[in-house]
Amino acid sequence: MLTQEIRTSLSEIGDLNRLKTELNEMPAIDVGDYIRGLPEERRAIAFRLLNKTQATDVFEYLPHEVREELVGSLHNVQMCHIIESMRPDDRAELFDELPAGIVKRLVQQLSPEERQATATILGYDEGTAGRVMTTEYVRLRQGLTVGEALSKMRLADRDKETVYYAYVTDNNRKLKQVVSLRQLLFSIPDARIEDIASDRVIKARTEMLQEEVAQLMKRYDLLALPVVDREDRLVGIITVDDVVDILEQEATEDIQRLAGVADGGESSLSSPLSKIKSRLPWLLAIMGLYIGASSAIAPFQTTIAAVPVLAVVMPLFSNTGGTVGIQSLTVTIRSLSVGEATPQDTLKILRKELIAGLGTALALGLAMVIISLIWTTPEERWVSVMAGLVMATNSLVAVTLGTLLPIGFVRLKIDPALISGPLVTTMLDTIGFILFLTMVTISLNVLHIIP
Repeated sequence: MLTQEIRTSLSEIGDLNRLKTELNEMPAIDVGDYIRGLPEERRAIAFRLLNKTQATDVFEYLPHEVREELVGSLHNVQMCHIIESMRPDDRAELFDELPAGIVKRLVQQLSPEERQATATILGYDEGTAGRVMTTEYVRLRQGLTVGEALSKMRLADRDKETVYYAYVTDNNRKLKQVVSLRQLLFSIPDARIEDIASDRVIKARTEMLQEEVAQLMKRYDLLALPVVDREDRLVGIITVDDVVDILEQEATEDIQRLAGVADGGESSLSSPLSKIKSRLPWLLAIMGLYIGASSAIAPFQTTIAAVPVLAVVMPLFSNTGGTVGIQSLTVTIRSLSVGEATPQDTLKILRKELIAGLGTALALGLAMVIISLIWTTPEERWVSVMAGLVMATNSLVAVTLGTLLPIGFVRLKIDPALISGPLVTTMLDTIGFILFLTMVTISLNVLHIIP
C-alpha cells in the first residue's frame, strides 16, 4: 500500500535514475496511486520512467482522466505499445473513455489479432457480459489427452488471462466441458480430457447483465466464468478481478444515484466541469419537483398566517420523513442488488418494514409532539398533537414507498437505483405538508378561528 511516508520519500528523490529504479520495483497499483497524485505536468515524466511491462500494468490502474491525459502527452509509438499490450477487455474500457478521434488512431495501430479482439468486445452493449469479458482464455479441443493438454497450455497459453480453468469445446467452438488446472496436474498423462472434465458448466450469455454475472460468480465461488453466444459458442471469459470492478462500479452508481448524482463515474478527483454536469441536472430536477411541493402549500397561506408556528414545525417533516424513506429505500435496493431478496418477497419485506416502521412512527410521533411544544403557546397545543399524528403517518408512508418503489422498478426491469434519495424526500415532503396543513385547516374551520 502506498503510504504517505512512501509518497514523501519518492518526491524527495532528485535523481531520475534512482526514481526510475524505485518505480519499476514497486507494485503497479502503488505506482498508479503515486502518478495519480502528482501535479499534471509531472505525470508524463514519471510515467516515461517505467519499463514497458510496468507501464502497461500501471496504465490499467490509473483513473480515466489521467489515462486520457497521458494518451495525449506520450509519444505515439510508446502509447501504441502500451495499448497493444493491454488485455482486450481493459483496452475496450479505455476506448469507451477516449474521444472518437483518438480511438480511431489507436485502433489503426493495433495488430489485426488485437484489433479483432477489441472489436468483438465493443460490439456488445455496455453493462453486459460480452462487454466486460476478455477473449484471452484457455481452450482445449475434445479428443486431447491430459499430457497433450498440458503441453498445449505451456506452449500457447502462457499469456492468457487465467489458466486455472480450461474450457473444452468441439470443432465448432461449442462449449462442452470445463476442467481445472488441479484436475490436469493430478491426472495421468494418458487420460482423455473428456473423462476427467466436468459436464456441469456454469456459463453466462453475452447479453446477460454484468451485475447478474457478478451474482452468478459469487454464488458458485468461481474464479472465472465462460461466456457463450446464442449458439453456445465460447467467445470469452470473465475473471474474478473483473467481478470486483463490476461490484465496485455498481455500488458506486447506486450510492451516487441515491444522493442525486447523475453520473455514476464521478470521483473526488473529477474535474469541476464534470462535477457540475453530473450534479446540476438532478438539482434542477429537484427544484422542479419542489415547485410542486410549494404549490401544494400555496393554498394554505391563510392557515399559516392564522397559526404562524406552523412555519416552525413543518421543516421537521422535511428532514425526518425523508430520512425514514431513504433508510428503507437503501436497505431494499441493497437486498435486491445482492440477491438477498426478490420481487416475489414483496409481501414479506413490506410486512417486516411496516412492523419496524410502526415502532419508528410511534417514537417519532411522540418526539414530534414533545419538540413542537417548545414553540407552541398553550392555545396552540393541539397543533403539536396534529404534528405528532402526521409525523407518525408520514413515517409509515415513507417505509411503504421505500419498499415498494424499488421492487416495482425491478418488476418493470428498471434499475431500482434510479430512484434517488432526493426524489423520495420530495415526494414525502409534499405528502406530509398537504396532510398536515389539511388537518390543521379542517381543525381551524371547525373551531372557527379563521374569520
